[in-house]
Amino acid sequence: MKKLAYTLLIAVALLATTQTYAQQNKLVWYTSLTEASTVSLKTGKPIFAFFTGSDWCGWCMKLQAAVFSKDVFVAWAEKHVVLLELDFPRRKQLSPELTKQNNDLQQAFKVSGFPTVWIFNAAKDPKTNNLSIVALGSLGYPAGAAAGEEAEKFLANANAILGNK
Repeated sequence: MKKLAYTLLIAVALLATTQTYAQQNKLVWYTSLTEASTVSLKTGKPIFAFFTGSDWCGWCMKLQAAVFSKDVFVAWAEKHVVLLELDFPRRKQLSPELTKQNNDLQQAFKVSGFPTVWIFNAAKDPKTNNLSIVALGSLGYPAGAAAGEEAEKFLANANAILGNK
């Protein structure tokens, strides 16, 4: 009887872990502005650029756990934006191209702290193939939100930027 209970407990724990992992991987986060802008132009959705220090920024990790991992955010993001992660890690190394892209965007948006989210539209000049960026607004960690209500406050702020009700 103890073996059966123990086996069931392990099965439930594995199922819960698998569901959490699957939930977190529902979203597609691009790391290339070129790829994100291509999808953005095809779908008409703005780009949601998340400036993060994935391996050192505590507030970035907290934003991911309190907002980005929630079903309400997943549903909202799939409907309204194209996700772009712009990472500034300290313990892992990005390719030189990705590092340059992220640094250029950090300078363009004047990002001085993490986490920062900028929502913007990208337009491609057909003659030069250069992208131009039209910033819509920025967000950070939803300060002042009651515990457990961070996602709702974050999305209310994001919807205000997008003009959604």
